[in-house]
Amino acid sequence: MDTITFNALRRIKDALPEGSTHKMAELLNTSADYVRNYFGGDHRTVSAVGIHFEQGPDGGLVTFDDPTLLNLARMVLKSHNIKY
Repeated sequence: MDTITFNALRRIKDALPEGSTHKMAELLNTSADYVRNYFGGDHRTVSAVGIHFEQGPDGGLVTFDDPTLLNLARMVLKSHNIKY
């Protein structure tokens, strides 16, 4: 389980290089819309399960039951030397 602020999650999402959403979806055998929703999107075709939002400062808190996708995004950013 992992918890970060919503604004921190959006910074990670915004810092990802172009095409990362599709690459991460392929690696995890899921849809690009699932990945977008994981990072706070609202694509109605699929919902991200195991993500819990709580109102609060800095956009509130986001808790992930399974942080695999979040950790993958962090690895992508680190491999491209991108600070978020």
